[in-house]
Amino acid sequence: MKRIANDLASAIEQAVRQAQQAGDLPHFEIPPFKVSRPSRVDHGDYATNAALQIQSVAGMKGQSRAIAEMLMRHLPESDYVDSVDIAGPGFINFRLSDSWLQAQVDLILAEGDRFAQMDDFVGKKAQVECVSANPTGPLTVGRVRGGIIGDTLARLLRSMGYAVELEYYFNNAGAQMRKLGESLQARYCERLGLDFTFPDKGYQGEYIGDLAESLIQDNGDGLKESSWEVFKNFAEEHIFHMIRNSLTRIGIEFDTFFNENTVYEDGSIWNVLEDLSGRGLTYKALAPERDPDADLRPDQDDLDAAATGEATWIRIRQIRDAKKDVALVRSNGEPTYRLPDIAYHVNKMDRGFDLAVNILGADHIEEARDVKAILGALGYDQNRLQHIIHQFVTLTENSKTKRMSTRKGEFVTLDELANEVGADAVRYFLLKHAPNTHMDFDLDLARQQSNENPVYYIQNAHVRCSGIARQADERNLSFALGNVELLTDPAELSLIRKMMELPEVIERSVQELEPHKIAIWAHEELAHSFHQTYEEARAMHSDVPEALALARLKLYAAAKIVLKRTLTLMGMSAPESM
Repeated sequence: MKRIANDLASAIEQAVRQAQQAGDLPHFEIPPFKVSRPSRVDHGDYATNAALQIQSVAGMKGQSRAIAEMLMRHLPESDYVDSVDIAGPGFINFRLSDSWLQAQVDLILAEGDRFAQMDDFVGKKAQVECVSANPTGPLTVGRVRGGIIGDTLARLLRSMGYAVELEYYFNNAGAQMRKLGESLQARYCERLGLDFTFPDKGYQGEYIGDLAESLIQDNGDGLKESSWEVFKNFAEEHIFHMIRNSLTRIGIEFDTFFNENTVYEDGSIWNVLEDLSGRGLTYKALAPERDPDADLRPDQDDLDAAATGEATWIRIRQIRDAKKDVALVRSNGEPTYRLPDIAYHVNKMDRGFDLAVNILGADHIEEARDVKAILGALGYDQNRLQHIIHQFVTLTENSKTKRMSTRKGEFVTLDELANEVGADAVRYFLLKHAPNTHMDFDLDLARQQSNENPVYYIQNAHVRCSGIARQADERNLSFALGNVELLTDPAELSLIRKMMELPEVIERSVQELEPHKIAIWAHEELAHSFHQTYEEARAMHSDVPEALALARLKLYAAAKIVLKRTLTLMGMSAPESM
């Protein structure tokens, strides 16, 4: 799959080498060159500032335009470049050949659903971890944002050749799970008219009452003497089933569910602690060692860790730029959440993933930095672990904010949101914003069936392609007979240009770990270009000659493939009608 920007960057590097061999340029270490699409159409299809970039290392400062002219003379022949010119102080602009663009329509049709499938990372393994909500309640909107970011990234990674595992990490033990069991036990007793005490900070959502009703239907009062563990186990099983069904509904299917208990059962949590201690990275103290020049105090978690005796701390300030050390083991011998998390990531590295990406909420920033640095300290290549940190989600309706709290039961579940706006809107709206920005999910906009709604706008482009195909079938016209050389209208060529950007958009989204880029491109560029072309270059209008109609049918058949491929990469459906 040709990516023009990469190909041109290689051509420019080749031109520099040729110029050096010819004596037109002195020898110097050639830097990587960037080729991008200029913001103005009249500047061509691609542009580079390579001449400006090397003027200093070439000892030719102020002569960037002359360097650009040299590079033009040494550029290798290309079947896709129509013209090259120089602008301003030495920008090199490239314009694509119309004949090459026309030929891409047949290429798209030949590749079909595999269009923009690349092999850059064939043989490489990647893992994406996301959602990772403990089974204490239905998935909320805030939790699922990370799931959609992660699932979309996994799809994009696969399209570049990675073998990808989507993983869900959870813990079904601990204080919060006990609270869950006690909460269900209290509701069970309440509905039976028995004495009960609802736990402090227990779970109050309606789903707890629903689970209590299910228990009564199956067991009557037979569980009134049972311990909270029985209720916890029942709640966990049913809530996990609920979570998996909710995720499946929006197209997220996990390959692996990893339980935190695994790192306890196999002893790896203590092996990691021993390894860190052997490297001189831990110490025992009532409070963390302090920088005498810093006026920092332990936070409440640290104070709790060392409440009654010496806790075990890691010298995190020794291995990364951190404000204070953090506890790994409490004074009572129980690990803090950092230690099993480190052991879990060691497990990831040992499973041989070339790339592991964690999708985490903004409240996990420091933890993410700690774990990555500690992996490096343990001898792993910490660049194999990357993080995408996403901010919180606010639901708005009629310009008012819906407040959400899982424990209090004041939240909007994923299922409720999908019922309101549909799975495709859930995915798109939660994907389209950069993860590091807080986002407002506008329910009113998501419900609209108009071009104001980006989901409708993108999918309607695919619907229009399907409608054109149906009309062609009714008139017994086959796009297979179309001659792409007749696609000379600027609007037609503009659409082809845009369709050929998809591989570059995928690559950029993966390189920068920013899957929202494909959502923005799909709406603001691909769909926009399609609708403009559709209005200007009709295929089935009575005034259009049959030969041109067949060529345009071929163009719209290719557009349908690209639109479906783009929607699929975002985990959305490609409807045939609306």
